[in-house]
Amino acid sequence: MDLNYRRCLSCRKVAPKSEFWRIVRVHPTHIVQLDQGMGRSAYLCPQDICLKNAQRKNRLAKVLKASVPEAIYQELWHRLSAAGSIDILEDSSAG
Repeated sequence: MDLNYRRCLSCRKVAPKSEFWRIVRVHPTHIVQLDQGMGRSAYLCPQDICLKNAQRKNRLAKVLKASVPEAIYQELWHRLSAAGSIDILEDSSAG
């Protein structure tokens, strides 16, 4: 069975979609949420450098064509810290 491949919007890595976080702009409400829903999707590697670059360059909003609430980024940082994947780069993202 073929795997569904997706591309990280930050580092452009191609991998099976199960390896990425999915951020969705739900149709027709244009609400941005994590993991589920039908609509425009963006995929992001669960790595601090990808999340930092996506947030700094506003890539999620550009790809989803909608404003991304700060709560979405906070939840992604929380998931990253829970997974133990944060390097010293997190300190520089605060300022």
